[in-house]
Amino acid sequence: KPVETSIKNKLSQQLSPKYLDVINESPHHNVPAGSETHFKVVVVTDQFENKPLLQRHRMVNTILKEELENGVHALSIVAKTPQQWEESDKNVAPSPNCRGGFGK
Repeated sequence: KPVETSIKNKLSQQLSPKYLDVINESPHHNVPAGSETHFKVVVVTDQFENKPLLQRHRMVNTILKEELENGVHALSIVAKTPQQWEESDKNVAPSPNCRGGFGK
């Protein structure tokens, strides 16, 4: 899983997360088996403190720029501070259902 591993490594190195989950959601989409095209990342880090959600998402997108330009078609981001994560139920909402793709 080279793309998934790359995403984990880059986010770990650059954001020092307290919690990180990288979920390959490609099997739920109309893509060939074994694809690495659709991901959800859950990132909990002190670096998100005092930053609006949009800025947090931009930080993640910037770190994963190479992956997004080379085959990752969709990236769902959950970006929280440790306090927000502790106050949440630590459950992540499911991503929306696939709406087709590949000309469908």
